Amino acid sequence: MWFVVSPAALGARAAGVVESATADPMMLGGVVAGLLVLGVGGWAGVNRLRRTEGERFLRALRRNDAVSVLLHPNPDPDAMACGMAVAQLCRHAGVDATLQFPGEIRHQENRAFRTVLDLEVENIETAADLAGDAVVLVDHNTPRGFQGSQGVEPYAVVDHHPGNGTGSAFTDIRTDYGACATILAEYFDDLDASIGNGSGDGVDLPSRTATGMVYGIQADTNHLTKGCSPAEFSASSYLYPAVNEDLLDRIANPQVPREVLKTKAKAIHEVDVDGPFGVCDLGAIPNVDAIPQAADELMHLEGVSAVVVYGEKDGTIHMSGRSRDDRLHMGEALRNVVSDIPMAEAGGHARMGGGQISKDHMEGLGPSKGVSRDQFKQMLFDVLAGARQ
Repeated sequence: MWFVVSPAALGARAAGVVESATADPMMLGGVVAGLLVLGVGGWAGVNRLRRTEGERFLRALRRNDAVSVLLHPNPDPDAMACGMAVAQLCRHAGVDATLQFPGEIRHQENRAFRTVLDLEVENIETAADLAGDAVVLVDHNTPRGFQGSQGVEPYAVVDHHPGNGTGSAFTDIRTDYGACATILAEYFDDLDASIGNGSGDGVDLPSRTATGMVYGIQADTNHLTKGCSPAEFSASSYLYPAVNEDLLDRIANPQVPREVLKTKAKAIHEVDVDGPFGVCDLGAIPNVDAIPQAADELMHLEGVSAVVVYGEKDGTIHMSGRSRDDRLHMGEALRNVVSDIPMAEAGGHARMGGGQISKDHMEGLGPSKGVSRDQFKQMLFDVLAGARQ
């Protein structure tokens, strides 16, 4: 255990002890040696307390020869940007880093991010596919989406989502932050990184990585308009000098598949509105990534403060919700509406949330009685109205 001793207290203690030991030279020598040890230990404790989160994270990385930087299923720009940032810190630490993810990268924005920034990331299906025993989770705090995920104990966790997941060596979860990339930007600032064209000395933050981190922040905060904290603005300002505007524009304006535009149009035409709430059942859809995009479009409806859009693909109903009502926590509202449906999960932040429901279980498979699509729509309206009271 370290003890922190102030210089004043140390001096006073030394003066009193030395005075009483003056008559005995051997005792005096022992006292002086003891005080030196106490002083060194005290100052070591002070330095330990002063260590920044960036320094702590880098020290944790250095204890490994190789790590798996694990993104959540179907990773978005914020998750991929965080993976890039951690990989860059691993390079500085002399650690082999492999970016990995379960699921698919489907959304046109996510695919553009991966392609434009030439991101190397591996798809995994089982825990045996993980590249190293040390697993670093970014933008989520509990491994999921692959076989054997429940048995994986993360080595480190960096996240901004609610949850109980922790790392065995390092945990930094900041639920008041709008993006996980913001936390990584602060790490580079803690480490006095060289921005843009690296000097070769110390930690470097290349332009490609900085560009990805800026877009990750923008994507998770709707271009710094939703769910932001002051940290997002500070991080964006810090990263801005290294941003490649051409790459940023190419990521932000990818071509959109025809099926996504048709799904958006269907949502606009068929949404049901009750007071300040809009709910839309898209039925069977060809592309689940169109659901959150449709929800974003419906938030432009005049007089609407919260929307939920859902659609079915391959036996699973996917939901996405958006809110600008301060009295409504969208993540909790969606969690409440599926609480009695077996094999359903939902959650998220105050401004946005999502979830998945097994179609068979919603219709009555298992211990529940089941609900129809119309009943489920009314449940959504009811939970939205109840959550804002």
